[in-house]
Amino acid sequence: MLSNKQLSTFRSQLINAKKEVEEQLRDSDHFDLERGHLHGSVGELSSYDNHPGDEGTELYEREKDIALNEHIEKELEDINYALQAIEEGTYGKCEKCGKDISVDRLQAIPTTTYCVEHSPTQVVSHNRPIEEGVLIPPFEKYVHEDENVSFDAEDSWQDVAKYGTSESPSDLVDPVDSYNEVFMDSEENVGYVEDYENFVATDIEGKEIMIYPNSQHERYEEALDEEGIMTMFGDLPPYEKEPYTKDEAED
Repeated sequence: MLSNKQLSTFRSQLINAKKEVEEQLRDSDHFDLERGHLHGSVGELSSYDNHPGDEGTELYEREKDIALNEHIEKELEDINYALQAIEEGTYGKCEKCGKDISVDRLQAIPTTTYCVEHSPTQVVSHNRPIEEGVLIPPFEKYVHEDENVSFDAEDSWQDVAKYGTSESPSDLVDPVDSYNEVFMDSEENVGYVEDYENFVATDIEGKEIMIYPNSQHERYEEALDEEGIMTMFGDLPPYEKEPYTKDEAED
């Protein structure tokens, strides 16, 4: 049980904390939520002439103010509840089991009315906004297999962007030659990652490497010849009409 001196100390701490919280709410006009519309907090009269990006920023800031205001109002509510418990003589005892709350816990959290074992916040919530399911990777809702290559939401955007975006070549730091190259990762290989994957194949166990000659194969060989580099498949032979294996290539 807390002594009268300890109760007086905790009461003073709670009263001082209450003054600080009320002063913060008063000085910030409840984080500008006293105004009728978010435009009032940024000096705007209408959304008509605003860029959608600016509107998004203002919306985010408004949502943040709402969250901060709810947090500090909950803090004020807890302080008042603890002060009421002191007046009623129940402060320092757990509401659930009736046992004394340790002094160390009260010093760390003066507003608590529960012991450690019966604290309502035993379980940390892992609930996330539903939007994150489609806005961040992995894109589970959109992934499907297209010719054994994973096709996700980023690939979906690239396919759509091929038909044009609001950007032009002059908008880029390194201007491109065509509007067809303006979209993100326009130079990215389609259907494969590494260049050699476009003309090299293996069996299900990764063996029996087969070479399928094509224009990409020829360009790859020319680039290797210029740099004098050998590949993991050996020195690739000249262009042939029929596919050949690694063993044939080594011969």
